[in-house]
Amino acid sequence: MAILYSKSSGLHDAAIGRLETPIKMVIEHESDLLTKQGGIRDWLFNVEKSGRFGETIVGENEFGVFQAAEEGAGADNDYTEETYSKFIEHIQFMKEFTITAQMMEDANYGVAADAKRRAENFTRAYYKTQHKICEYALANGTSVSGSFAKAKLDLSAPDGLPLFSNAHKWGGKKESGTQSNFYYANGILGSTSAFEEALAKLSVLLRNVKDENGEPLGYTADTLILPGNRPAAEVIAKKVCGSEGATGNGYNDINLHYGNWNIVVMPGWQTSDDRCMIMSSEANKNLGGNMFFNRVPLTVSNWVDNHTGNYIWGGRCRFGVGFGTYKHIMLAVDASTAVSGATALS
Repeated sequence: MAILYSKSSGLHDAAIGRLETPIKMVIEHESDLLTKQGGIRDWLFNVEKSGRFGETIVGENEFGVFQAAEEGAGADNDYTEETYSKFIEHIQFMKEFTITAQMMEDANYGVAADAKRRAENFTRAYYKTQHKICEYALANGTSVSGSFAKAKLDLSAPDGLPLFSNAHKWGGKKESGTQSNFYYANGILGSTSAFEEALAKLSVLLRNVKDENGEPLGYTADTLILPGNRPAAEVIAKKVCGSEGATGNGYNDINLHYGNWNIVVMPGWQTSDDRCMIMSSEANKNLGGNMFFNRVPLTVSNWVDNHTGNYIWGGRCRFGVGFGTYKHIMLAVDASTAVSGATALS
């Protein structure tokens, strides 16, 4: 990811001269390193560049199958129509850090080490913001809106409902209906056998989510997302997904889930009950599910405050987060939690 850097003249030029290039190099190096390391944003979201105020994701139905016709007869006329659209607006985020005039004067060469640490933390904060806003958006997918770092977020799906709902709409004038991607079950992560059964049911439900024509999309779930504060549930999920044989019996049954799942634990997703999300990474990509748009990369500038003599670095960026569809992901919660808007997993 590119980082823009500029400078302005001011006081303490000798000290500044020793720091400008090293700090710039540190910020750029940290940016390159963190880009390669990835995180929640890269694992669970589609990351794209944007050159506009915001981005609109549009969906439409497809042509139906060809119809038989008698000899000499004309073809049935078919058409497509726009069935939904979702606008994701970019948000501006900013941060500064300061090295005081006294530190510049008294620390001598030690100021470079301190400035380097601050520059590294500055860049980490930039990427931390991106990963955490993505994590927040998914963790709060049962709401249509939220607030993150003073920013108001639109967390709704294109039909205006929360990302996870039992009344999602599909279709248009030709045909339409509702479907769910939000379920509950008793003890869903209470034992390996219960979770193995629930995971199988959820996988089939995701595979049969309807497109805008009412046809099953057929995508395979391959990503399991877990809260960061449910260690017992995490152990059960890892056993189910990582054991070659079915757990909890001595009959040498095969485990149909073995090797089929990538497990992602979101530390910021703190829950009071056992719950999980399943997602198809292919559907997420093809349908424009979890979207992260980079409008302006981290732009760093520095200047000297004429009132205080302090040396200041400032960073600015713009990006947008949202959901272009609901058809790529499902949420399942334990029935012991009173959750409205969920469908029984039968």
